[in-house]
Amino acid sequence: MSDPGPRTGRMQRVDGDARLSATATPRQASGRQAALAALAAYAPGAVAGESTIVLVEGASDQAAIDVLAARTGRRLHDEGVFVVPMGGATNIGHFLDALGPQGIGLRVAGLCDAAEEPDFRRGLQRAGMGPVQSRSDLERAGFFVCVADLEDELIRSLGTAATLQVVEEQGELGSFRTLQQQPAQRNRTPEQQLHRFMGTRGGRKLHYARLLAEALDHKLVPRPLDRLLAFVCTAAG
Repeated sequence: MSDPGPRTGRMQRVDGDARLSATATPRQASGRQAALAALAAYAPGAVAGESTIVLVEGASDQAAIDVLAARTGRRLHDEGVFVVPMGGATNIGHFLDALGPQGIGLRVAGLCDAAEEPDFRRGLQRAGMGPVQSRSDLERAGFFVCVADLEDELIRSLGTAATLQVVEEQGELGSFRTLQQQPAQRNRTPEQQLHRFMGTRGGRKLHYARLLAEALDHKLVPRPLDRLLAFVCTAAG
């Protein structure tokens, strides 16, 4: 008897998605293929109808979510929750099209910066998850907005003094003081200077996202991150 092939909904939908890619424009195909490649890399155990994919801009967002979940005793992978960096928030449409209800059929949630909120609304509507006309609509769909971004949320929640202590523990307080003396930084608040400092060297943003998340009191988790973790807990249940 011949092998009837994969039986899971997930695998069948992936095969169908590959056929769609063959007839898509090169740009559509590359976006879809990138989403499927990210799924394979970060969520190899994902199953349609059972798993939740949390779409985030990059590795620093992924690190912060994983750390905050672990601090509350949660193992997201064991819950069928996978955090997938998209390599930039503008890729949200491709990822929703490929992985969401009109693609593979995985449950999706996510986190974005305030500046990217319009892109996320449009992406959700195009993926058949609309109408998404307000931030409340986004949250009902499982997508939460950082104001202004992840680093800003973490610095404000932890506080300037505690954030500076983390920087000092990393042996970088001198570098931060040097940045403060730059003409462009002198009239900015310490929070704004810290935010800038964490983006001035490759890898620093990821490094401090993890450290600041580890330093946070569990009662001071930024609202969008707290709400996201609560949402995926409900979805997993």
